[in-house]
Amino acid sequence: MKAVVVEQYAPIDQIGLKEIAMPEVGPGQLRIRVQAASIGFVDGLKVEGRYQTKDALPFTPGAEFAGVIDKVANDVTGFAPGMRVMGAARSGALAEHIVVTAAAVEVMPDGLSMEAGAAFRTNYLTALYALGERGRLRAGEQLLVLGAAGGTGVAAIQIGKLLGARVIAAASTEEKRSFAASFGADAVIDYTRPDWRDALKDATGGHGADVIFDPVGGEVSVQAFRSIAWNGRHLVVGFAAGQIPALPFNLPLLKGGILIGVDAAQIARREPDAQTRVMAQLSAWLNDGKLTPVVGKVFALDDFRAAFKTMQTRAALGKMVVKIGT
Repeated sequence: MKAVVVEQYAPIDQIGLKEIAMPEVGPGQLRIRVQAASIGFVDGLKVEGRYQTKDALPFTPGAEFAGVIDKVANDVTGFAPGMRVMGAARSGALAEHIVVTAAAVEVMPDGLSMEAGAAFRTNYLTALYALGERGRLRAGEQLLVLGAAGGTGVAAIQIGKLLGARVIAAASTEEKRSFAASFGADAVIDYTRPDWRDALKDATGGHGADVIFDPVGGEVSVQAFRSIAWNGRHLVVGFAAGQIPALPFNLPLLKGGILIGVDAAQIARREPDAQTRVMAQLSAWLNDGKLTPVVGKVFALDDFRAAFKTMQTRAALGKMVVKIGT
């Protein structure tokens, strides 16, 4: 089968598409014929060996996928060949087939495209876990979403609206702000402007942001915290800007604000009940048609490098998806 194979940690230009052996199914596992896989910021770091944990070489990148089951271990119940599923694994999705445990997948709702299924799990799990479980976002509160046109940012806008918040989307270009507004943001802000905090103050009626969803990092994170409302919650989701900010400790004291870490990779191990609640709610919204995952640009498998480059240059609107099979 064809698969993207990382033999040495390197920039994506040095990573190849190769023919490798078909993976075999072990106890408790399923084999999926992958039809779409999505590319996120973490995938780019892993390929270059810059993520906080390293995958053993060689490995196939890609964590999220959607496809059709083609083989099921004898001890697995509830799944059968031919079922449409979506899921997430540590790696291995940028391939024609992937083997995962049954717990790693769920049956796709009728009518959901493979591309949307592949773009769903991590971004929306992160957004709802952050806003609902960690940030305790309440109806009527003011939610500021930084990096609002990216995969997790758009998910946070949609989830924020479903939770009843007023959503202010911050993004760096007019195209990105229009994109964010099209998914329900009540107001948009250009956070590259030196007076953007004044615009935020106006947008919140002088109240400030009750919750800040922050996958960006860098200096904008510190400035956002300076505009937090009393008892506000700043959710640290990631550092797409490439810089980890240093927050002066007097700011939480003066602002009455709370800094909260959000790491989706640890939810299943540390808070399995929370993951169950979040996935149940997301599945209900999907099945009720209240939530539609946002797909960015779709690339062919042969063009996987372009998907990575688009994501890494932060020119992406939504999440990049690689279409692998039909």
